[in-house]
Amino acid sequence: MSFSTIQEMVKNPISEIPTRFLVEQEPWAGEGSSPVIPVVDLSKLLCSETKNLELERFHSTCKEWGIFQVVNHGVEFSLVEKLKHEIQEFYKLPVEERLMYKIREGDFEGYGNTVILSEGQKVDWADRLYIITNPIHRRKYHLFPHLPSTLRETIESYISEVQKLSMAIFGLIAEALKIEHAEVESMFENGMQAMRMTYYPPCPEPDKVVGLTPHSDPSGLTILLQVNGVEGFQVKKDGVWLPVHFLPNAFMVNLGDVSEILSNGLYKSIEHRAIVNSEKERISFAMFFNPKFEAEVGPSPAVLRDDKPPLYRRMIMEQYVKDFFSQRLNGKTFLQYMKAQRN
Repeated sequence: MSFSTIQEMVKNPISEIPTRFLVEQEPWAGEGSSPVIPVVDLSKLLCSETKNLELERFHSTCKEWGIFQVVNHGVEFSLVEKLKHEIQEFYKLPVEERLMYKIREGDFEGYGNTVILSEGQKVDWADRLYIITNPIHRRKYHLFPHLPSTLRETIESYISEVQKLSMAIFGLIAEALKIEHAEVESMFENGMQAMRMTYYPPCPEPDKVVGLTPHSDPSGLTILLQVNGVEGFQVKKDGVWLPVHFLPNAFMVNLGDVSEILSNGLYKSIEHRAIVNSEKERISFAMFFNPKFEAEVGPSPAVLRDDKPPLYRRMIMEQYVKDFFSQRLNGKTFLQYMKAQRN
């Protein structure tokens, strides 16, 4: 079957789910048993009177959870609402217009379904648009520059705001781990950044598919925005899948593998997935913040001691990205791949 979109496929009722989407879905905890994801109030972390206590809480959250919701983040509510509107408008475009951005042979950027890397690999129940947005000279001409102008301009404004937020969070990570601020800044300032805009169509049998295969992000951190209020994001904590409830006007921030590597395993990148809904589509927008392509990914010397040798190898970011995208998503296997001694 030639590629169209799942969004188009479900416009007419389907009698059965195509085999390529069928997966064994791990069960998840019931609503009553799901704890609230920790909340980080950025204004309290930046206030001298409350900073010490809040930084200790932040440190514990990064160690125990690897995910938090950030409030009082400084990004204008009106800009976020405009972005949500523009993203929803994109998915109302005629399919022919959306397919102008489709993933090209041998590439992983663009619009489409799961990039198939091995025989029998399953396809996520999602249409997504993935684009590297920074450094600007790495933007592919046929992708970001050709997005509808209002969407492109709104994303540009949003990027400049969440870039500041990401650097504030990386600064807090440096402080909490007692790493020189300059070390973290030299890694992440103007680093590799990417966006993923995902549309999860409704599915008549949602328990037979997965919207996003379970994995941890390879990034330093990911800032996730839930666009249309439909939930489906889940995280794995202590071996149990938990549904995540988004607070109004908050961003979900999850630590990626680079942060776990940088902290030499002290902080945790969180494994997560997306499930889908039988009645409503779900839309999300993720921004990924990574080291510069020329930076070296590895444990910070500040967290190493004689009794705490490096758990992970060192690798230039450019190679790290290539290696990640050459493998299929599968839990935290890429982090295992980065281990200093692999069996």
